[in-house]
Amino acid sequence: MQNISPKLYRRAFDVLAGEISAGNLTSGSRLTESGLANRFGISRAPARLALSELESRGLVRKSAVRGYEVLALSGGPAFEATTSDRIGADQQFTARLQFLPSWELIYPEIELEVVSRTSLTSWRINEVALAKAYDVSRTVAREVMARLQQRGIVQKDEKGRWQAPALTTKRIDDLYELRWVLEPLALEKAFPQLPPGLASRLSANVQAAHSAFGTVAGEKLDALEQELHVELLSYCGNEALMQALSLPQGLLVAHHFLYQATSALFETEPFLPEHLDVLDHLAAGNIRAAKAALIRHLKISRERAMMRIHSVASTLSPRDLPYLEPASPSKPDQT
Repeated sequence: MQNISPKLYRRAFDVLAGEISAGNLTSGSRLTESGLANRFGISRAPARLALSELESRGLVRKSAVRGYEVLALSGGPAFEATTSDRIGADQQFTARLQFLPSWELIYPEIELEVVSRTSLTSWRINEVALAKAYDVSRTVAREVMARLQQRGIVQKDEKGRWQAPALTTKRIDDLYELRWVLEPLALEKAFPQLPPGLASRLSANVQAAHSAFGTVAGEKLDALEQELHVELLSYCGNEALMQALSLPQGLLVAHHFLYQATSALFETEPFLPEHLDVLDHLAAGNIRAAKAALIRHLKISRERAMMRIHSVASTLSPRDLPYLEPASPSKPDQT
């Protein structure tokens, strides 16, 4: 049971329990493992766990024929979600859970688990063990790995094994050097193609966050990074250049984790005025100054990235995962 992702069965349970409590699944309705697996795009193991949880809550019972049947409720609603996935019979989430491919359901959790650990060392990822841990097919596990590779998080070593490289000083230096060479070029090519008012809109977003001082959540900081370094540059129109940028911009995925884990490291987020400098020059039509400001920002960001990584590495004690094993004893501060 511990090898099953809790999110898959728990989300299916939350949806079904909410529907039973709301009367959308009436007394006597039959639920089966295969039916749940097909509905939610999950395997039969998490579907079985969801049904078992429903039975333990007195919401269903084993049918004399096949599967489980919904029980009549007495005394009002019998269920209220207690997790962060509080959804009840929320139709939007139900549709999302029901129709997302299996790999998308488990990908965010795996990405976070892998990226957070690269501040400690390099890791090898066992695709077979990953499939077993989440009770999905090898095809689903392979799709997860392909997405991790596309995001610049993993790569294959000389033996063809999946590896997530540690965020060492040398790797950070190499990736940031690529960024301050490629991103200004992408910015220059994007500049003539930018929709009217886009730079001003993005500048206003950064200004609002800057005015909020220390109250900006990590998710918002991550969104602002995406606006400048991904959304804006996507207008460059050069697919080969954007593909080349995908490797160094894998750092943005690490930042998503680091901003949340190191929120107390700075009194106010120092990249905000640097973003403003770039965007204000763009809004004024001065691409040369905007490129120079972008290069300055990236060179300064390199040092801050290492500060964040060292801060996380000194406190992080991740749990063991069956699909991850250290690839080397190297530490992030080694070259």
